[in-house]
Amino acid sequence: MPKIRLILIIAAAALSSAGAVSAHAAGPVKAPFGRVGDETVDAYTLRNRHGIEAKIVTWGATLVSLTVPDRHGKLANVVLGFDSIDPYLKGVPYFGATVGRYANRIAHGRFTLDGKTYQLPQNDGPNSLHGGTKGFDKRLWTAEPQAGEAVRLTYVSANDEEGYPGALTAHVTYRLGDDDTLSIEFQATTTAPTPVNLANHAYFNLTGDFTRPILDHVLRVDAGRFTPVDATLIPTGELRAVAGTPFDFRKAERIASRIEDKDEQLARGHGYDHNWVLDKPSPGAMSLAAVLSDPASGRTMEVRTTQPGLQFYSGNFLDGKPAGAGTVFQHRTGLCLETQHFPDSPNQPAFPSTILRPGETYSEKTVLTFKTSK
Repeated sequence: MPKIRLILIIAAAALSSAGAVSAHAAGPVKAPFGRVGDETVDAYTLRNRHGIEAKIVTWGATLVSLTVPDRHGKLANVVLGFDSIDPYLKGVPYFGATVGRYANRIAHGRFTLDGKTYQLPQNDGPNSLHGGTKGFDKRLWTAEPQAGEAVRLTYVSANDEEGYPGALTAHVTYRLGDDDTLSIEFQATTTAPTPVNLANHAYFNLTGDFTRPILDHVLRVDAGRFTPVDATLIPTGELRAVAGTPFDFRKAERIASRIEDKDEQLARGHGYDHNWVLDKPSPGAMSLAAVLSDPASGRTMEVRTTQPGLQFYSGNFLDGKPAGAGTVFQHRTGLCLETQHFPDSPNQPAFPSTILRPGETYSEKTVLTFKTSK
């Protein structure tokens, strides 16, 4: 059977011996994170022997923090998130969450599959975004600790939930290794044909200071084309060359350098909120997608993936609310590099298919590697 595999791996460079931590707890540390109605939301903290930590909560299978070193070995969290459940219940924009059943947008909240038309919630203007009104980010997942520093989360999405056909069983496994890798494996099976596009929606700020904007970050994207969008941010179907546009990141560019250019596409996204068509040696091959650097801290994040697309979102709609982690997240203080399939693929026959059928397993792989520069 065909397999589509998603494993998100975040790797951080090992700390210097002066900053390294030689001992750590065996297995994930579980603690209460809050309550949703009568149900408890749990947090699982994974920690390796170098002191790198990842905290995952069962609400939305969400990565709420990821602590990695800068060039001096100083640890800081580089993922926007909150220290309690309350802000997540107030409609925050998917911070660190597992988004699905379909990440990104579907035009008019509607698609036709095997001759039948399905209507989804229209929660983003006329379109459906990130699974609808109550997507996977707003669901309580069950968790099972695994051997080592790992936890596996499961959510069963019922047939017709948010309008999608088929009962979908989704699994997300987070695993932190002593080689400083955090892997996130997404898998899914279905009882009926359905579109599936799962993604992790982490917002990164490599400075570790969430009061600072990401405009001085330097970005490279290995993509010669992107998918331009209409006024509602739905791809037009064109695969447009990036050459000569503000979307050309084939050489590393400071994000601020062109984000305010007079460009129709930038105006429609209020900045960058677009899908890049990754240059790949073959479909499904693992290849370098992007490199993000913060010159101030020396942190660099490399993104490798088997996915065909990368959605770069420059935090254009962050508005300073709600508060979390001792601060508020202002305009463009975090950015997303979401590896995923293209937006609106169920309505775009020329795009890579996102249809999962019974007997198949959904799965993809992404690798984020953290390094430091002098």
